[in-house]
Amino acid sequence: MDKCEYLTFVLGTETYALDILAVKEIRSYAPVTTLANTPPYVKGVLNLRGDIVPIIDLRLKFNIGAATYTDFTIVIMLHINERIIGIVVDEVSDVIVIDTDTIQPAPEMGGSFDSAYLDGLVEANDNLTIIVNINKLMTSQDMGIFAHIHDQVEDTI
Repeated sequence: MDKCEYLTFVLGTETYALDILAVKEIRSYAPVTTLANTPPYVKGVLNLRGDIVPIIDLRLKFNIGAATYTDFTIVIMLHINERIIGIVVDEVSDVIVIDTDTIQPAPEMGGSFDSAYLDGLVEANDNLTIIVNINKLMTSQDMGIFAHIHDQVEDTI
């Protein structure tokens, strides 16, 4: 019986969770520098203590509508494949401990929804929580875009 810690966050009306070990820090949303020719879910970049960090809007990545950015909008800074990437979420909820045996597989939704980046679903705090595998979510294509963004920005500094 393995237990893992997850950071839970909210997008719209749904609760999601990701492995706490991927989290570098949590901070308020700040305006970003937008870049041309990037996918719509890439909001731009910001300088985080000398690191150029791409900022991803998960609402757009998940195709669940545009976010409204307020003083309460949160960016979760993550370590993914030796890069720092920020994801915009509506709010951060809690850190929970999940018995991995209780995670149910994500249902196949057909072409309308790609469940490949989900590790499954779990009942936590009287709420169905969607477990996101952040490494699968950020595809090799995404990581290539982030490397290109980093190189572009480094060339202008």
